[in-house]
Amino acid sequence: MNQREAVVEAMRANGGYATLGELYKKALKIPGVSWETKTPFKSINRIVQNSRYFFRIRPGLWALLEAKDKLPADLGGKPKPESDHTYYQGLLVELGNLRKHRTFVPMQDRGKTFLGRPLGSLVTVEQIFPFTYPEIVRRAAAVDVIWFNQRKFPSELIEVENTTDMHSAFLKFVMLDAFCCTFRVAAPAARKNEFEAKLSHPSFISIATRTKLSSYDMVADMHTRANETAALEQAWTGP
Repeated sequence: MNQREAVVEAMRANGGYATLGELYKKALKIPGVSWETKTPFKSINRIVQNSRYFFRIRPGLWALLEAKDKLPADLGGKPKPESDHTYYQGLLVELGNLRKHRTFVPMQDRGKTFLGRPLGSLVTVEQIFPFTYPEIVRRAAAVDVIWFNQRKFPSELIEVENTTDMHSAFLKFVMLDAFCCTFRVAAPAARKNEFEAKLSHPSFISIATRTKLSSYDMVADMHTRANETAALEQAWTGP
């Protein structure tokens, strides 16, 4: 079996699609394949760009051409805004888990589907930690993704802004500006000017220097890199 066949087999076993991070973990475990390279992850990245066998669904997410008409509803056809939102929410939860944070998403989002799984199955915090006054905790519980540190305080609060008004995200962040944490907006790169213009309003001066914008491409890239690191660590420590 050659390298491309290994990637195909790994993707078939995953339902015909996979993030690069999943492929990094699974393709290298396919028996009988000689990778013969010091950079197998780059090889996998190159392989999935062969349009004879694969196509890109979203940043960081690839599928087999043979499975194009068999993909789940949230992955087939033109991506819908709500499925985009859940996809990046899921990537951010997995990224937080890989970075050893404790992860939380709002209760109303947990039944949404992320790559064939309920979003709620990924989180490691079932009930939000009561880290301050109940009213503030209640408002924090509506943030799209929260990463908690080992002391059960929020270390990063993230809003996924696909099409909605960023103003509402900044209002949530302001309620939590007394805490030593990072505020982040994940959004299409085309919304950068809007992000900067709205964040510059005097109402948000207390959070301006701590609020970051991450494009969807950056989120996908960070997810891929974190999985690459995890795969290398696994190879280092052994099974």
